[in-house]
Amino acid sequence: MEKYTKKDILEIVNKEDIRYICLQFSDMLGMVKSVEIPSSQLEKALDNKIMFDGSSIEGFIRINEADMYLHPDFSTFLILDWENKTGPKVARLICDVYKPNGNPFEGDPRYILKRNLQKMEKFGFSKFNVGFEAEFYLLKTKDNGSAKLEFSDHGGYFDMAPIDRAEECRRDIVISLENMGFKMEVSHHEVGPGQNEINFTYADALSACDNIQTFKIVVKNIARKYGLYATFMPKPVEGFAGNGMHTNCSLQDINGNNAFDDPQDANGLSKICRKWISGILNHSHGLCAVTNPTVNSYKRLVSGYEAPCYIAWADSNRSTMIRIPSVRGSSTRTEIRSVDSSTNPYLATAAILSAGLDGIENCEIPIENVSKNLFNATQEELNSLKIGSLPENLKEAIEFLKKDDLLVECLGNHTYNKFIEAKMCEWEKYRTQVTKWEIDYYLNKL
Repeated sequence: MEKYTKKDILEIVNKEDIRYICLQFSDMLGMVKSVEIPSSQLEKALDNKIMFDGSSIEGFIRINEADMYLHPDFSTFLILDWENKTGPKVARLICDVYKPNGNPFEGDPRYILKRNLQKMEKFGFSKFNVGFEAEFYLLKTKDNGSAKLEFSDHGGYFDMAPIDRAEECRRDIVISLENMGFKMEVSHHEVGPGQNEINFTYADALSACDNIQTFKIVVKNIARKYGLYATFMPKPVEGFAGNGMHTNCSLQDINGNNAFDDPQDANGLSKICRKWISGILNHSHGLCAVTNPTVNSYKRLVSGYEAPCYIAWADSNRSTMIRIPSVRGSSTRTEIRSVDSSTNPYLATAAILSAGLDGIENCEIPIENVSKNLFNATQEELNSLKIGSLPENLKEAIEFLKKDDLLVECLGNHTYNKFIEAKMCEWEKYRTQVTKWEIDYYLNKL
């Protein structure tokens, strides 16, 4: 990220004739919110004097404590490429949320991640590197612009035009991201019809979360220009691959070295890495409530669609919750395959970090890896290997979260209580609905 000063930003806005600035932040559920100001109000915003009503934001505060202030992070200043092709130029700043007394708002997801990163530094690590791989479906739209369950194409893994009919849209997304400073790695058609993946380079944890929030906005806006709807919903269509957000992680020591790498180890993994993995696996049940926080998330975490449902790790086995990509050295990392894009990335990253650090601190005997394809394993084989399963539904995950004191502390009391309240409400709405499947299956039988 660029190290901008207040003077730099004011000069760029004036030079580029930027007319509007979006002051962005994320609510508890990971939805990006924005307060838009004209450039004439930018200096006021850079002095942290823009106020908004926090009582209207999911997971924030009561109506009698509504006033909140936006403190822009100067390093997140960005000219929004896709916004600037037809109308006046628009830029954005990602903000931290503060209370009127000048203290950070404890329910701000970005602050929660920052607080846990400070905890990491006390363990002697200088940096938490994160790389997200977010999959999405491109669907056709109705006349009103909303999505309909009709794929943009019927291509498959690595297909290209004319079978892949979204190639031009995907390329336009990549170009827009590059114009905004993203370092892109690869883009391709995914397994499902109309399913895509675009990857960009990893970054420090806070920047990575900022980037994935920006990425999702760009994808949706560019797709709309092609008459398509981009959805990151974990399992939008029954019978097809779900959308994951594989989360690649590594820790950096105070000397700038990858703390997960050990060339002397048979697998090239340090003891710190093995204990990190064990911590995440040990907290995996409660972790799921944060990394897979919707009813729909658990329709993806089933056997048969390359999404993991077993609590285990392996060097190259994609049936496990955690996989170790084959590269080593500075690129040694853990790939957590259970995460999906319905999560709030700041909360998910904080929770993963907290669980991993707990493993480093408290796990005496690291959990062994498995080589067997667990998708083909019988229950007896899983039992003999002492391999458990991830929660089967949101309610089960919530109950595990309630019992995980470490993750409760990670989220903080404010966000934990608001999160449980919101998710239980979501579960009750789902639980009490009579679905089309029930009508089709039972109505004429009973």
